[in-house]
Amino acid sequence: MIVAFQGVKGAYSEDAVYSFDSEASTLECSDFKDLFEAVGSGRADLGMLPVENTIEGSVTYANDLLFQSELRVVGEVMVRIRHCLIGHPDAELGDVRRVYSHPQALAQCRDLLSSHPEWQKVPAFDTAGSVSMVKERGMREEAAIASRRAADTYGMKVLLEDVQSIQDNITRFFVISRQPSTEWGNKTALAFTTSNEPGALFDCLRAFADNDVNITKLESRPWRGRAWEYVFYLDLDGDVRDRKVTLALEQLRKSTSCLKVFGSYIRASPV
Repeated sequence: MIVAFQGVKGAYSEDAVYSFDSEASTLECSDFKDLFEAVGSGRADLGMLPVENTIEGSVTYANDLLFQSELRVVGEVMVRIRHCLIGHPDAELGDVRRVYSHPQALAQCRDLLSSHPEWQKVPAFDTAGSVSMVKERGMREEAAIASRRAADTYGMKVLLEDVQSIQDNITRFFVISRQPSTEWGNKTALAFTTSNEPGALFDCLRAFADNDVNITKLESRPWRGRAWEYVFYLDLDGDVRDRKVTLALEQLRKSTSCLKVFGSYIRASPV
């Protein structure tokens, strides 16, 4: 089993891969588009896609690509995020002048970073990739924010541990595939658009209430390429093959301009 993830060795997405399948082989991808291409082309069997974080909310670009794609959601993984400030083996905290990491990781550690106004905060494409870059550059004044495993992977030093502003920091991942899951799931992800008229969204949501289907998440996002039109992303309890869910989706289709069911899967265990 080959599972693609965005980033390099030591990334939190790689942690999610091994949480899902401890024996999987991994394929590093430079960005989310590369991840979708790897799965769609067959270079990878599955992809591990981060879609939501408890601090920073939805990973909007990942969700946009999912809506545009024909890939299916077949699983869900939760990973607890424990950020570390990582420097060179001979560095000390007082040496730090620049800190690199993914923009979301920098945002998740804003309390630490704002307490050090002398540090330059530099966005990078990946958490673990930042550690690798800092190591290659060889400058003691540079540090990165990533996981302890990333520090171990690249032989670097943890200067501070658990530096996230909120300790209950969890990222949710979708496992994406070319084919839908054959397992019976207890959760379904989908997205839809509505006509631009009064009551349109109410009619869509009423389909779930009428059929006793519980919505666990509802979020709107701009529809890329269509000004002032929106896509509504939903998670709901149940499998698409459950009678209640089937009836709700049949009713929903009558009220939507576009409906896309990403797939049904087994709910991830809480972490």
